[in-house]
Amino acid sequence: MEKILVLAWILVLSSAMAMAPCHGYYSDSKPYVPAPQKVIRLHFFLHGTLSGKVPSVVTVARPNVTTTSMPFDEVIVVDDPLTVSPDITGVIGNAQGLWVSTGRDVLTLMVYLDFGFTKGEFNGSSISSCTAVERREAGAQ
Repeated sequence: MEKILVLAWILVLSSAMAMAPCHGYYSDSKPYVPAPQKVIRLHFFLHGTLSGKVPSVVTVARPNVTTTSMPFDEVIVVDDPLTVSPDITGVIGNAQGLWVSTGRDVLTLMVYLDFGFTKGEFNGSSISSCTAVERREAGAQ
């Protein structure tokens, strides 16, 4: 019986000593504070050319029906220059992507564009955008 009691005391004392080095190992929790966001406002002009020797907007697919009044199922690719002014001079990059007409009864466009900057302060940067545009007739629900 004494051997068991001695063994029990040894276990209790050894476990108490083993906990001592761990004191102060964990620090108090601190709330997460995110870094402040940097807001950049971009202002540029997108120039789409529908005709001429080198158009930047081209229809690559359209349905083989002529009875619809809406441009349904058209796929248009774009490679438009970006400038810092309304003039076509001073190109700072390109907007490349797709315009897809997806509405059968309502004019609806899905626009997928990548804006790539090749000159200026944001040279080498890019932005991707996906937007849905819907146009309903006046008074339509």
